[in-house]
Amino acid sequence: MEDSPSDVRLMREALSAHNSSHELLVVTDGEQAVRFLRHEPPYTDSPRPDLVFLDLNLPRLDGRDVLSMMKADPALRSIPVIVLTTSESDQDVHNAYDLHANCYIRKPGDFDEFLRIVRACEDFWFNIVRLPQ
Repeated sequence: MEDSPSDVRLMREALSAHNSSHELLVVTDGEQAVRFLRHEPPYTDSPRPDLVFLDLNLPRLDGRDVLSMMKADPALRSIPVIVLTTSESDQDVHNAYDLHANCYIRKPGDFDEFLRIVRACEDFWFNIVRLPQ
């Protein structure tokens, strides 16, 4: 859930460079995210995500609200959420973990570091841990 086209492009490039077999689905604001996760129109056929990368600063509905909604919903709370954001605020870090984010990562400034982070996240969440089905 990312509103920055350049960050979406970086994520796609990072996954492509890593030869990822995972499909990246993108919504650009918090209201779309909620509709997507709840399979509401126009996302009635949307798949359940295996992992969510969530920006805190989404338009229309803040990422913190999306995270809170996800972790309060029994059908969604088991989906791992990686907060990937530009904020360095200690308050944002604490709030994200209080809302049960699975991890908090500050968006890096360069492509190589972004690539390293995406690869590490993909490897950890899809190759090391076992996720609920």
